Amino acid sequence: MTTPRGRSGAVRVARSGLAAPPGVRRGPPPGVRRVPPPGVRRRPPPGVRRRPPGDFRRPPPGDFRRPHPGDRRRRPAPGGGGNKGIITPYGVHEGVFKHTSIKGDALVTKNMVPGESVYNEKRISVQNEDGTKVEYRVWNPFRSKLGAAILAGIDIIGIKPGARVLYLGAASGTSVSHVSDIVGPTGVVYAVEFSPRSGRDLVNMAKKRTNVIPIIEDARHPARYRMLVSVVDVIFTDVAQPDQARILGLNAKYFLKVGGCCLMSIKANCIDSTLPAEKVYELEVERMTAEQVKPKQRVTLEPFERDHACVVGGYRMPIKIQK
Repeated sequence: MTTPRGRSGAVRVARSGLAAPPGVRRGPPPGVRRVPPPGVRRRPPPGVRRRPPGDFRRPPPGDFRRPHPGDRRRRPAPGGGGNKGIITPYGVHEGVFKHTSIKGDALVTKNMVPGESVYNEKRISVQNEDGTKVEYRVWNPFRSKLGAAILAGIDIIGIKPGARVLYLGAASGTSVSHVSDIVGPTGVVYAVEFSPRSGRDLVNMAKKRTNVIPIIEDARHPARYRMLVSVVDVIFTDVAQPDQARILGLNAKYFLKVGGCCLMSIKANCIDSTLPAEKVYELEVERMTAEQVKPKQRVTLEPFERDHACVVGGYRMPIKIQK
């Protein structure tokens, strides 16, 4: 028996290695589907015309193949929104609203710069009875300590339309942008941030919001920016430092009016990681009292923030004389 050879003299070998004996069927057993090798496209079933590349037309009737990605309904662009839902004031807080829809409730503020998002938050357009449209921005409590405190049930924030607010620890301006929405064009927000990287984002945000004054400085030294800040109605502190009560007291002596409102966000692990969170909260309340801040209410920020609390108080509150 001679071995078959090719033109070059090499021995020709069958793909399967050996030729099948007579009467034996080559290929996979019956019922086993042959898988094409990588890179080889399978032919369409009989009667189905293959769609050329770039053809986004719907398949002909009777073709039950999986629809092409181009046939799927496009989702709305991020940040957009319709006018479905109801906008109502949220509790006693002026300038803060609640959006109620079939998807649930959301905390929102009236957008001072319509059409612009700060941190890719969702925007909601609502049409009033007179036909005008008003845009609102959803306030994410997982990215804002102030928003979490409002949803946690805090009664007093002191931030309202026309108020002057000093915000310590402004970071990139997530919460500051919502405070800017609340105070409106008649109010002003002094945003103090020490980090140059976060301060760059804060400055870019303030370019479109005329009521925000960014200050890139250390909040431990309020004398360095005393020429930029006037007397304010509210101070919000979110610096997450062991001496944040002292920082609040120093800025209150320089800028806060008598009887003004102080809010301080407390992160227990940044104050003392060896003590329970409740014990840390009590120590910070005592330190606030030593800085002439009379605490009025304390709320925990769970489930939005773990081991966080927010304390609100009044600065140099007048003593009530009982008759």
